[in-house]
Amino acid sequence: MQKIDHIEVRGARVHNLKNVNVDIPLGQLVGIAGVSGSGKSSLALGVLYAEGSRRYLEALSTYTRRRIAQAGKASVDDVRFVPAALALHQRPAVPGVRSTFGTSSELLNSLRLLFSRVGSHVCPHCGKHVPPSLNVAAELAISCPHCGGEFFGPGAEQLAFNSEGACPTCGGTGIARTVNRAALVPDESKTIDEGAVVVWGSLMWDLMKQVCGAMGVRTDVPFCELSPAERDIVFNGPAEKRHILYKAKKGENFAELDFTYYNAVRTVENSLAKAKDEKGLRRVAKYLIEGPCPDCGGTRLSDAARGPLVRGINLAQATEMTLDEAVSWVEGVPGSLPDKMRPMARSICDSFAGTAQRLLELGLGYLSLDRAGATLSTGERQRVQLARSVRNRTTGVLYVMDEPSIGLHPANIDGLLGVMRDLIADGNSVVMVDHDTRILRAADYLVEMGPAAGADGGTVVSQGSVDEVARNDASIIGPFLSGAKRVTARSQAQAGEMFDLGRIHLESSGLHTVKPFVIDIPRGRLIAVTGVSGSGKTTLVLETLIPALAQAAAGEKLPEHVTALAADGIKRANLIDATPIGVNVRSTVATYCGALDDLRRAYARTEAAKAAGLKAGDFSYNTGSLRCATCDGTGQISLDVQFLPDVDIACPDCRGSRYSAAAEGICRPEKGAPCGQALGLPELLALSVDEALAHVTDVKKAHEKLQTLHDLGLGYLTLGEATPALSGGEAQRLKLASEMGRGQEDAVFVFDEPTIGLHPRDVETLLGVFERLVEQGATVVVVEHDLDFIANADYVIDMGPHGGKDGGRIVACGTPAEIAANPESITGRYLVL
Repeated sequence: MQKIDHIEVRGARVHNLKNVNVDIPLGQLVGIAGVSGSGKSSLALGVLYAEGSRRYLEALSTYTRRRIAQAGKASVDDVRFVPAALALHQRPAVPGVRSTFGTSSELLNSLRLLFSRVGSHVCPHCGKHVPPSLNVAAELAISCPHCGGEFFGPGAEQLAFNSEGACPTCGGTGIARTVNRAALVPDESKTIDEGAVVVWGSLMWDLMKQVCGAMGVRTDVPFCELSPAERDIVFNGPAEKRHILYKAKKGENFAELDFTYYNAVRTVENSLAKAKDEKGLRRVAKYLIEGPCPDCGGTRLSDAARGPLVRGINLAQATEMTLDEAVSWVEGVPGSLPDKMRPMARSICDSFAGTAQRLLELGLGYLSLDRAGATLSTGERQRVQLARSVRNRTTGVLYVMDEPSIGLHPANIDGLLGVMRDLIADGNSVVMVDHDTRILRAADYLVEMGPAAGADGGTVVSQGSVDEVARNDASIIGPFLSGAKRVTARSQAQAGEMFDLGRIHLESSGLHTVKPFVIDIPRGRLIAVTGVSGSGKTTLVLETLIPALAQAAAGEKLPEHVTALAADGIKRANLIDATPIGVNVRSTVATYCGALDDLRRAYARTEAAKAAGLKAGDFSYNTGSLRCATCDGTGQISLDVQFLPDVDIACPDCRGSRYSAAAEGICRPEKGAPCGQALGLPELLALSVDEALAHVTDVKKAHEKLQTLHDLGLGYLTLGEATPALSGGEAQRLKLASEMGRGQEDAVFVFDEPTIGLHPRDVETLLGVFERLVEQGATVVVVEHDLDFIANADYVIDMGPHGGKDGGRIVACGTPAEIAANPESITGRYLVL
């Protein structure tokens, strides 16, 4: 019988893959490497995961499949021996308001069970706590030793804030929305007739002004001159009917109406209650203040759910602990109980400890269990997802991981590798897309895609063991794996000249877990802010430095925790993040960088366009007359195939170009076209940035914008490529394009982990981009874990030494060499200079 030890992929053509044939070993840790845009994710997610998950779902009934979101069939000739697949995506979805670290990691399940089974419960008859009893687990009544009354203890579900244990006031969200009265009347110099009460104009009938007048309020005097009694009617007046004579804005007729008075506060509350979608909520949100629920204090739990005590604290207090603290606390639970209850308690505590151990190894011990899920970083969410996968103890599954090292400090890499090895030990296979050379060196087998990005990529350039790839002359990652090559892209400022261009002086009284600090940041330099997860990097940069600079530049009061700031001449504080650009396929590279506007005008100037009476607006694929009528300029149509997933296909009429056939007949340049080839706008948008440069030399503005994209390392992107499909790193660089080429002495640019998804060679390109900004006078501050990037910075600010309450200090500042020599710096231990 044939032994199946590998997945066979034949003829893969997803995205830029060029009929790729490759064998992926099963039961091993397989790394997929390659420069950005070379086809790594297309192979891992677009082929292996897509086919593995699709084939598993096809085994389900038609009825079930109609209710499951499914991936379409991959563009590949054949994939054989692929197991059922699970994907851990680079950017897991941001969870809803009800999710916390405790729920997403499933640690809260064990805690709720613990408080239900071994807690000291409150007698509903006398209100006193009774000793722990096995009767809860046995579903028997508990007899109160104080009053003799009997009652049943709560089950775990009755302690859940997403179920029976929810606070009735906030519904288990922990958040209460109250009306912001200051927002109701933002300008008290106006009269009510002039619109002083803005909600009566935007959320309620305009005639409420007349009803208010009928309630005894003067509506023709400035609001600030109203008496306290009149103001009270505006905000708190009773819902009484009043007879008014109403005259419409248009027309001369009057109407007698009886209308119930809605005071300004009730107007907002009424609109909030009727809001049925996000758009409705956004209309009301500007008049609301969100704060902790006054009844549960933000704990999300009802009074009853906060009743049971274990080791003297309730469930809400237990979830306020960090994971590190909770593990220590849970260890002491069995010893605090009567002997007969200890075996059951130990079983529950062991379950909690087993779940927590993986999360601790992945460096998440600093997170509190009640931390809102939406506030977790991308890397934190991915590690929670990874730990959950290991705990499920599956076998025979293909795990596909996209950049599992995102947001991971070098100190936590070993924990990540341990998790992946455990998956393999359980009989699974792991395929990971990553760029971190420490991660790739630990792989059993490597597949390298390339040799370049976009149309110049999509082929397998090398494969084999780490040693085999490192020795392969065709390999691009090989020299970085062997240590023969290191990322070096710029000359750095010396310690003695670090502050020659000035400094930003910042003092803070502390925020969250960050302790009070005083720091000087050199201007006109590349600064890396480093530290383990939870050490306070985000608080220092995104919640202190950026708000302080922005508010000072606007002449506003500094944030409360910022006690001093000296940043003369800084007028702009720019956060360039990695969030996707645009929300649909109508946003493209050409539209975002502004080149399409210049190109539309250029095509409108051609003789053919003039003869047809076409203007620049006609060349818009969103609203112009030349857009494809079949797909309305999107380039694709969606097919509903009932129990199969909806299929998005290229529009059959425009073949994905977004334009009608008439647009293809208007070509330029009319003279001097490269190789004698004049192109229509649809054809031009199908080219990469690098290819298009030669065709737009006579359109100066468009050429400059495309040249900037080339200089940013984005020359492989297609002009018509939809921006929501770009990676986080590509989105960051595209956003930066508009800032290049002008003086930046008054600017501070902040980047949060811009090396995510970047090959070492791409890190060199990124460093070159930052060097250009620095040369133009900018101060560039980067929150980063990548050791190659840190080693190339001028100045390093290292936070720590650990995460959470054990972090929050600036442990070291200086050049990379000074950080590496500092024994207090954990980051310094891993820096190789």
